[in-house]
Amino acid sequence: MGLSAADLNAGLDALAAREPAFAAALERVGYPAPRIRARGYATLLRTIVGQQVSVKAADAVWRKLEVLGDPTDPAIVAALDDDSLRACGFSRQKTGYARSLADEVLSGRLDLDDLPADDEEAIAQLVRVKGIGRWSAEVYLLFAEGRPDIWPAGDLAVQIETGRILGHPERPSEKLTRDLAEPWRPYRGAAAIFTWHHYGAGADAAPV
Repeated sequence: MGLSAADLNAGLDALAAREPAFAAALERVGYPAPRIRARGYATLLRTIVGQQVSVKAADAVWRKLEVLGDPTDPAIVAALDDDSLRACGFSRQKTGYARSLADEVLSGRLDLDDLPADDEEAIAQLVRVKGIGRWSAEVYLLFAEGRPDIWPAGDLAVQIETGRILGHPERPSEKLTRDLAEPWRPYRGAAAIFTWHHYGAGADAAPV
């Protein structure tokens, strides 16, 4: 499971002690709520279902899939034909992605109960699945496994809010966002969750 409230808050307190700008931002907007997802196949399938569609549309697809069987079981997707998946709302591309995920899990090539302890090695295994890029892999490891030092520097909101928190006049690049967070190890996962919280706070998060 993802980072607990206690672990998240402890990580943010440690970051605030290191970085005055972070401490000021934490005082402005407060602690974020934990972001926790279930470990395993269903969470990754939901990630695929939710790509480039609204939450409402993704929920509708999921409900239709549930009518056909237990969507937490990769054998269900493997057994359904393309027409059945399209009737649920899967595009041709997402049908391929869903089948790739089911195949990786059913074959044992991807064991979601025993991913490598090294974050980069775990990401490398996850991105073998068609439709799971680095960002999706990082978010899975952060939300579903609670890995404390995941830093999705390619995320636009993470870039924007890292820049805002640190007082940069422009949004930092992905490389600079990654570099700026180096001193935040091993609490970059908490920092990422905080940047999304800071982004959601909008004008209330603006430094004064």
